[in-house]
Amino acid sequence: MQITKEQIDALNAVLTINLEKQDYAEKVDKVLSDYRKTANIPGFRKGHVPMNLVKKQYGKAVLVDEVNKLLQDALEKYLTEEKLDVLGNPLPKPQDNLDWNAEQFTFEFEIGLAPEFEIELKPGKKVTWYKIVADEKAIDMQIANINKYYGKLVSQTEVVDNAIIKATVKNETHSVNAAVDLEWDELSSDAQKILKGAKSGDTLLIQAQKLFLNPHDLMHQLKLEHDQAHQLDVDLEITLNEVNSREAAELNQELFDKIFEPGKVNSEAEMRLKLKEDFEKQLAQQSDQKLLNDMTEYLVEHTKFDLPAGFLQKWIQATGEKQMSDQEAEKAYQESEKALRFQLIEGKLVKDHALRVSYEELKSKAKELIAQQMAQFGQTDVDDAQLEEISNRILTNQDEAKRLSEQVFSLKMINFYKENCGLKEKEITYDDFIKEVYG
Repeated sequence: MQITKEQIDALNAVLTINLEKQDYAEKVDKVLSDYRKTANIPGFRKGHVPMNLVKKQYGKAVLVDEVNKLLQDALEKYLTEEKLDVLGNPLPKPQDNLDWNAEQFTFEFEIGLAPEFEIELKPGKKVTWYKIVADEKAIDMQIANINKYYGKLVSQTEVVDNAIIKATVKNETHSVNAAVDLEWDELSSDAQKILKGAKSGDTLLIQAQKLFLNPHDLMHQLKLEHDQAHQLDVDLEITLNEVNSREAAELNQELFDKIFEPGKVNSEAEMRLKLKEDFEKQLAQQSDQKLLNDMTEYLVEHTKFDLPAGFLQKWIQATGEKQMSDQEAEKAYQESEKALRFQLIEGKLVKDHALRVSYEELKSKAKELIAQQMAQFGQTDVDDAQLEEISNRILTNQDEAKRLSEQVFSLKMINFYKENCGLKEKEITYDDFIKEVYG
């Protein structure tokens, strides 16, 4: 067997493989001998079929199969030994008149080569790294939610501000009949005016589209289809079954211990600091994802290199699940080109800066997540041996291991960008972050 490479240009080459009979004959003969032992051909006992008959019936199929296996192995070995960084897989050149009765064969394969390029990590126009801070407004909202969630219900004789109303909503014509919980701050001002002062047992009429501030609440509360809820333009009969108000939870040690780890928070001031710390930790994940997206866009846009586009379009066409026209393959390539470019860029960063995820890093992350999860259920004294055992068990699951590996790798890339890319740091509140980033 002989393999030669013809370099067409920097990104394209053709591999030629010449096979002699001695390269494949022994493998073919062995397979045919095995066939002979098990062949079931009328008129012959099993194992006694003449070899010439076996060759006549199975010879060509076995030859084609063994030659293809030989070619595949030879290509993999050659690409590895020559350290050729290829895109996709080698594509065989068509041979319409190949003579399988010959003793020598020549096959040609097109290959697309990965480009060589350099990455500029520090852009002229710096990428923004948003540091989202929790302002007093955000902390106040969290405390209001705590008051609401941990507060207690107090029975009322009539509807008052901030009431919680258990009611039955009906409209027989449109088959509406639902038990609902009406939260005061979710009702429209029109509905609040109608309901205020009403007593348990009263039935009131409110126009459907004027019941809630958010029209989608009508869909959820009355269990309607989306379009049905938006088109419901009728009066609803609302019968009040129970009227309550919510008394805010008292911010005391009992509440602090219930929300946080006992003894960790001992005053309202400490609670505000802890809420700020936890909230900003959550917001950092959103900020990091934004940074990851922005760095991807920057690197793809500013790292210039050519790709073997013609080869890749043919490769997509040859390996697609369904038959593609040239135009369809070109469109598919254009849609995947950006992802391929970033894959090459990311691969170079990983190689040049040793950013691969080690098994120890993977295990450490697994143990961290397990400890956090167990702490949520009050188990804060888990020893390392127990964490080790659980993490080892989890990492035997390939899907879980892959998910964790992707998570650790993303964190690794984010930290790499923060340390090496001269980012523009910007402190910003969450509300301003949403306005600036998402409009």
